[in-house]
Amino acid sequence: MKAIRRFTVRPVLPEPLAPLSELARNLRWSWHAPTRELFRTADPAGWQAAGGDPVRLLGSVSAGRLAELATDPDFLVRVQDAARDLDDYLRGRRWYQEQSGDGVPLPGAVAYFSPEFGITAALPQYSGGLGILAGDHLKAASDLGVPLIGVGLLYRHGYFRQSLSRDGWQQEHYPVLDPDELPLTLLREPGGAPAQVSLALPGGRALRAHLWQAQVGRVPLLLLDSDVEENAPGERDVTDRLYGGGSEHRLLQEMLLGIGGVRAVRTYCRLTGHPEPEVFHTNEGHAGFQGLERIRELLPYGLDFDAALEAVRAGTVFTTHTPVPAGIDRFDRELVARHFGDGGELSGVDGGRVLRLGMESYPGGEPNVFNMAVMGLRLAQRANGVSTLHGAVSREMFQGLWPGFDAPEVPITSVTNGVHAPTWVAPEVLALGDDFAATPGADLWELRRELREQLVHEVRRRLYASWRQRGAGTAELGWIDGVLDPDVLTIGFARRVPAYKRLTLMLRDRDRLMELLLHPERPVQIVVAGKAHPADDGGKRLVQELVRFADDPRVRHRIVFLPDYGMAMARTLYPGCDVWLNNPLRPLEACGTSGMKAALNGGLNLSVLDGWWDEWYEPDFGWVVPTADGSAADDEDRRDDLEAAALYGLIEERIAPLFYGRDADGLPGRWVEMVRRTLTSLGPKVLADRMVREYVDRLYAPAAGAHRALALDGETARELARWKGRVRVAWPGVSVDHVEAGAAVGTAELGSTLALRVCVTLGALQPEDVEVQAVAGRVDPDDAIGDAQTFPLKPAPGGPDGTGRRIYEGPLALDRTGPFGYTVRVLPAHPLLPHGADLGLVALPTGTTAEGAGVLMR
Repeated sequence: MKAIRRFTVRPVLPEPLAPLSELARNLRWSWHAPTRELFRTADPAGWQAAGGDPVRLLGSVSAGRLAELATDPDFLVRVQDAARDLDDYLRGRRWYQEQSGDGVPLPGAVAYFSPEFGITAALPQYSGGLGILAGDHLKAASDLGVPLIGVGLLYRHGYFRQSLSRDGWQQEHYPVLDPDELPLTLLREPGGAPAQVSLALPGGRALRAHLWQAQVGRVPLLLLDSDVEENAPGERDVTDRLYGGGSEHRLLQEMLLGIGGVRAVRTYCRLTGHPEPEVFHTNEGHAGFQGLERIRELLPYGLDFDAALEAVRAGTVFTTHTPVPAGIDRFDRELVARHFGDGGELSGVDGGRVLRLGMESYPGGEPNVFNMAVMGLRLAQRANGVSTLHGAVSREMFQGLWPGFDAPEVPITSVTNGVHAPTWVAPEVLALGDDFAATPGADLWELRRELREQLVHEVRRRLYASWRQRGAGTAELGWIDGVLDPDVLTIGFARRVPAYKRLTLMLRDRDRLMELLLHPERPVQIVVAGKAHPADDGGKRLVQELVRFADDPRVRHRIVFLPDYGMAMARTLYPGCDVWLNNPLRPLEACGTSGMKAALNGGLNLSVLDGWWDEWYEPDFGWVVPTADGSAADDEDRRDDLEAAALYGLIEERIAPLFYGRDADGLPGRWVEMVRRTLTSLGPKVLADRMVREYVDRLYAPAAGAHRALALDGETARELARWKGRVRVAWPGVSVDHVEAGAAVGTAELGSTLALRVCVTLGALQPEDVEVQAVAGRVDPDDAIGDAQTFPLKPAPGGPDGTGRRIYEGPLALDRTGPFGYTVRVLPAHPLLPHGADLGLVALPTGTTAEGAGVLMR
């Protein structure tokens, strides 16, 4: 029989054990080994049954055991020590507080919005890299003392749990998550009622949400939950599943995340006294509506839409994670119009202005599509990609938003992702300390074998459970005891399974792969994991193809597919693999942080030059899988054949011989040194601490300064909006009329100088409204300027001539040899603009004006 109602009975802890409650509910335990060990010793069997979750453990430990622990002096001393350590961590000054003391204008608080957060397996609110990155961002911010407030949704079914059918087809399961059984606290009003936010929906309906709080070290994480009794059934299910449902369902999720998220932050600050955020950081476009809600908040204070937009943009940071348009959430214009029209959300905000922020109104765009990333970029004064290469790809992809500017000038920078070392580094690696350079090679090699052996045992355990789920009987599974070998070169591959990540590239030549797996002297073993999106049958077919190969009795002891890839599996998988494989289609991997986690444990990377590997690859850190170019790159089958052959060749001819080659001490000397170099030189680069520091220095601090400049009284925002409006109206009257260079055109000597004299028409604008620039650099055969530098030109004395034209002058140094060229342009200029491309306006010479602008240097 099934229960008609389910609820959680919380344990009553004896007074001496009371600190255990706070220790369990602060998720710092997920990356603080001493706290985890404290809970494990409280009840070792219960700890294992609870999956390493302290909240579940305390809910299941017997009253007798609690009474026993309450009188155990050694255990009580450890409880008090852990409680003091947590208190010191939460209240002490950290890196951020030291920076603030130097007079740096850092924000008093930053709101960080993301559709998913991967903090711990005990809080399954993530699907893949975006969520894991967001979780690592919060943890690193906590360690550094950055005053972040995380904002997300609480999905009652999380993402899906994955299992396999007997024939290897992915199956999805959606277990119900009870917030009372999770490390969460319901935010309440002073009278005890649950705090609530509400969104207006068409037809007089409302979407209400409760606010749950997870404490991630020093960082509060607010999760909005629409499973509220006052909601109608459709609205109640808005936060049912991560990335589930159709277009309207997704739109409602993103409205709740963005608009409801801002209201949740305001509620949290009101109830707790936490400083209001000065900077709002949107992690991908899903939360882009937060900017619209902040515009709505400013309208009652006398700002019109344009002035409010300027004030909001100043304090907004937008991070894009996708390198392909297909990865962006896009909605039909009419759907968005319905939700922001009469009777919908954002009362008082012009629905037409809302639509224009997200419409693809640029060459190549679809005019009836509302694009969440486009809105995110238009609502943010600062934007970034997540690796150097991804920043370049993003500038190309979104160039249409800044017409007249070359892709390198598109105002999207990059902050390369990092990973949170205390979460992802194995305890055995942490035990060696930081001085890997002095660690004997034999110790490093023994460590690698120990981690590999742990992975072997974990793989066998998970594989046995998977085959039992697939319907196999115990008598059929004796072979699992021989799966993998702790002394065999182990390659790992685990990630989501969209087509571009090419899960099955390794299967292109199955005979060749079998030879590698079964080599008599230098065998290879491979551990694979990954989930396909429930609606992606193509991805599921890739999973099935891999599983069927791994089921082959000839190779199943050397290659395995582990279902239900998640954080719990990853913590053994990353450390246990000698080589981490990544073979996406370049440049479609925005960053690819899984290889970073392997590197922090001494794993070597084998990857296409994409994402972070394109940026930091060195021969000491691993190997590059060559990518096809030319005509082969356009033929998918030929491309994959070539790249798979290159992959096999690397493993067979370079990687395996290096792993199995032994010196006089029985060690693979070069391999061990590569492990050492990876730990000492690559490890510090891939840390989330480095990433968050970069966000603070390069994005948060400037955004806070810009926010303060516009938000103190509102008049500055009004003035900037009026100025922009005036410039946009007048810009058609701006032109470059004539360009002269005071040197012979054609050839010039290195080190000489051109005296430029430019005649421009400014129309209704004044010199202080613009900047006239020379842009110079080497040119290609089509006269395109590469690696351009800009040089401001100054107005000549005397003002405009009789026709209103003005003369600008300045020197142009010829500092590079070879084909060289220049042009001139006029840009809007204002002290509060973050960059010259902010308005997307530029005046360039016409074809006749620019005659003779090229200079050939010798």
